Amino acid sequence: MKRATFGVIVGTRGFFNPKLADGGRKELISVLEKEGYDFFVLKETDTRYGVVETVDDAKKCARLFRDNYEKIDGVIICLPNFGDEVGVATALNLAKLDVPVLVQACDDDLDKMDMDRRRDSFCGKLSVCNNLYQYNIRFTNTSLHTCPIRSNEFKNDLDYFSRVCRVVKGLKTARVAQIGTRPGAFQTVRYSEKILQDSGITVIPVDLSEIISAATRFDSNSSEVKSRVNEIKNYGCVPDNIEQESLSRSAKLSLAVEKFVTDNNCVAGAMQCWTSIEENYGCAACLPMSMLGEKGIPMACETDITGSLSMYAMHLASGEPSGYLDWNNNFGQDRNKCINFHCSNFPKSFIAKDFVIESLDILGKAIGYEKCFGACKANIAPGKMTFSKISTDDSFGVIKAYIGEGEFTEDVVDTSGGRVVCRVENLQTLMDFICQNGFEHHVAMNRSTVAAVLNEAFTKYLDWEVYWHK
Repeated sequence: MKRATFGVIVGTRGFFNPKLADGGRKELISVLEKEGYDFFVLKETDTRYGVVETVDDAKKCARLFRDNYEKIDGVIICLPNFGDEVGVATALNLAKLDVPVLVQACDDDLDKMDMDRRRDSFCGKLSVCNNLYQYNIRFTNTSLHTCPIRSNEFKNDLDYFSRVCRVVKGLKTARVAQIGTRPGAFQTVRYSEKILQDSGITVIPVDLSEIISAATRFDSNSSEVKSRVNEIKNYGCVPDNIEQESLSRSAKLSLAVEKFVTDNNCVAGAMQCWTSIEENYGCAACLPMSMLGEKGIPMACETDITGSLSMYAMHLASGEPSGYLDWNNNFGQDRNKCINFHCSNFPKSFIAKDFVIESLDILGKAIGYEKCFGACKANIAPGKMTFSKISTDDSFGVIKAYIGEGEFTEDVVDTSGGRVVCRVENLQTLMDFICQNGFEHHVAMNRSTVAAVLNEAFTKYLDWEVYWHK
């Protein structure tokens, strides 16, 4: 996943040695280039040393940022010396980018406290942050109040900040496909398009009949259908008893769904996955959704739009595909473990082991297995995970979410579909919170530890209400 592109402000203050700012600017440029980030920073011909001190400097910086606002995901403020709070705050205020901001300040060395070499960035950072607060400019702090630009701590801060920027920009510009309507029996997945739109999230709806019609128009003997059939066979283990017609039908549905999503510039989606698609077309939607998820376009089940946003947010934060599961069963008497399950549409690398592509078990028994090919069945491999669920609360007109981290365990459960035993510390407290606050029974999970990234993005920059379970 592409790293964030930054706007860079290097600050300086007149009665401190400007050579420190010059050196800090060059050092920061070197680190950003080495770590693979693109950036926009004033040239040495624009201002003295390419840094910001005066209001005139700030105007030049703001103009640079405005000219490249579509490319800039976040802004880094670097203080190699005390810095000029007015210049820094003015540059951001005039640029009006409305993107995340990271504030970094450099360490002083105890053997370099003379007037030519002292930085006082420790103090200057407080002044800059005070001004950002006054201007209502939200910012992310580094893990240490001051640190060397070439330190591992700052490199980790850059990585963290880049992830926050990806989540914020991705969600504020997200276009989400709604394929079909929600199952009539699932009022739990109702949501508000208008509340989502207030955060920049646009829903693109399409009737399921249009997708079915598009799928049936594909020629089974065409090269694109044959290629998608081969892709399915290489994607997972397809038993020999699965008929070619079932594979072809699934391939055509996959092509139709992917075409709608890409034609409409959607970054995620949710699909009406039962029972209309099985009854009226003849295969399950799980496999096409799984394959899209593996390509970085997460798809949620049962037309759960806010669920697809939960999956997408974690994908942006981690770079890894997300799975969508039910909080489904207790695990014996271990109250910090539970069974999570879905039919399933888990992406291949989310499963992280070999899996079988067969017919849906529960629905197949009810309406016929021949109509239900396309479920990805597996025990999920153990490892760390992040969980999240975004929801709209119409009663209060807000977007809310819960987030947390846990683990996929090695425990095996003898049941169908995609399954895993999860361990979450204080699980009963989490379940009580979900019940008391009207969240869905669905949850998005990701093979990562990115709860802190999600919390920073959701609360600080998107103004969402978040419960971080610990």
